[in-house]
Amino acid sequence: MTESNFDGAAAPFSRPVAVDSIGEKGQRLKFQASEAECAALAEQDGLVALRDLVVEAEVSRRGREGLYARGRVTAFVTQNCVVTLEPFEASIEEPFEIEFAPQAEAEAAYAKAMAEIEAARDKAAALAEQKDPPDPIIDGKVDFGALGAEFLALGIDPHPRKPGASFQEIVDPTAEEKPSPFAALAKIKKD
Repeated sequence: MTESNFDGAAAPFSRPVAVDSIGEKGQRLKFQASEAECAALAEQDGLVALRDLVVEAEVSRRGREGLYARGRVTAFVTQNCVVTLEPFEASIEEPFEIEFAPQAEAEAAYAKAMAEIEAARDKAAALAEQKDPPDPIIDGKVDFGALGAEFLALGIDPHPRKPGASFQEIVDPTAEEKPSPFAALAKIKKD
């Protein structure tokens, strides 16, 4: 079964797990994206390339119908350096801790959290203590591929800089030195 994105397109990386398949003692899960899935995610996230995407999670029951997942997403991404424009590879390791609840319960918790944030708009301490609402369980399943894609995107550096790259001002030796815009004001003040 392939899950869909909000726009109706098939998700590039999908690994749905039925909540009922997780026993009372919990379960350890590990999923690796295929080369085709990595290529699709690289395109989706604006990367030059992506390889070795792995989602690992310790999953336990949260009540009768919910789940709790704690794990990490690891991968190697190739991006273009913002300084040199050269491609370079970097590793990503993004940890996660998430609770999942049936869709109606998750939506109610989200609405409550938004109301509390609105009420505490001027209270920074209250916002800092705000607990994330659970993510929804849809059709009795949690998609750990979609979860991995989400945390991969969070781990990508939006301004990637190749190690050792730095901005350097390029000075044209043939260019004449331009006077400061304040030089004319300084001259008027002297007169």
